[in-house]
Amino acid sequence: MNFHPTKSHSSAHLQNFIDNHLKNYAYERNYDYGDNNRENISCMSPYISHGVIQEKEIFKLSLKKYSFEIIEKFIQEVLWRSYWKGWLELRPILWKDYLKDLQDLENQKLNNSNYLKAISGNTSIECFNDWVIELKKNHYLHNHTRMWFASIWIFTLKLPWQLGAELFMKYLFDGDPASNTLGWRWVAGLQTIGKHYLASSSNINKYTNNKYRDIPLENHSSAITSDKSYSAEKFNVKNTQLNDVKEIIVFDNYLSVEEDKLCDLNLRKVYLIENDNTHRMIKLDEDVVKFKKDLLIDQANRLKDKNIDYEIIQIDKLKLLNNIQYAYYPTIGENLDFISNNNIENLKFVYRDMDLLAWPYCEKGFFNFKKNIPTVLKSI
Repeated sequence: MNFHPTKSHSSAHLQNFIDNHLKNYAYERNYDYGDNNRENISCMSPYISHGVIQEKEIFKLSLKKYSFEIIEKFIQEVLWRSYWKGWLELRPILWKDYLKDLQDLENQKLNNSNYLKAISGNTSIECFNDWVIELKKNHYLHNHTRMWFASIWIFTLKLPWQLGAELFMKYLFDGDPASNTLGWRWVAGLQTIGKHYLASSSNINKYTNNKYRDIPLENHSSAITSDKSYSAEKFNVKNTQLNDVKEIIVFDNYLSVEEDKLCDLNLRKVYLIENDNTHRMIKLDEDVVKFKKDLLIDQANRLKDKNIDYEIIQIDKLKLLNNIQYAYYPTIGENLDFISNNNIENLKFVYRDMDLLAWPYCEKGFFNFKKNIPTVLKSI
């Protein structure tokens, strides 16, 4: 598995998947054939999460070749990330609570032998150990495997879900606060209250093509409970008139600026923000930091090709850009946390069209969101 940090590679990879494998996605997507055979899934999430490939580009190319009915499941899976982001945007306190939980659990790490065995892939569960190695080596796991991994972590190894979500954020190339945090909450039974996901040996055996058998798993655990609940805020955000945007700040969630309509107006300079581990609470693996850095460089090269000036700066230099009014919205996470914690109040956020279309449908569950997918697609 090679996630080359370039737009050109991601575009070529996407087109190959559409041409050769998309048609069978709905039937084959749940199988994890191993890290040397990923043709049954798109593996586009590291690029989608950084905005290198926009959802609308994926949909236009896919629907050009196949009807909505044939690839509906693929479109739904791509939009899960949009749904999770919108869901968290309407409940921002949940992210703060999660970070506080991590702080409270910090002192337990070194004294918890189950935790130390789990993060080193030294448990009594062969498949779990293999997935830890794969996570650290490839910075990616199949989506079905992520569910198995989280279930084993929570219900068999009896470890806090928050620490498992932290491990994923540290190592995954596609880790983002919404999809990662809420995905782990879903497995635990906190996202859809009382409905948790229990991995079974037979399910893992079937969908790994009989690779793992007789796995010693806990199959009778109850869902994790919490006294916290999160009500949705109203979504009433819209972009203001953007004709006067001449300079803009860009974070690592929207790295396809050259395709944006602002580039057809008066945009002259882009400030690309690098956020290494210096200012992060969740310290990322160095390979993940490098992947983000290389994607920023690739974005810079594409801006250069369009004769748009750019500058890559560390996030702590944001405080020096008092004259810059506009920034693409970084979404809830550590980039936005830095802005809030450092009282950077001069920024006017520009939102992606996709988010403005999708997030109003994220007040409730995914079923309600799914009903509105045709409306979202029609709008783009």
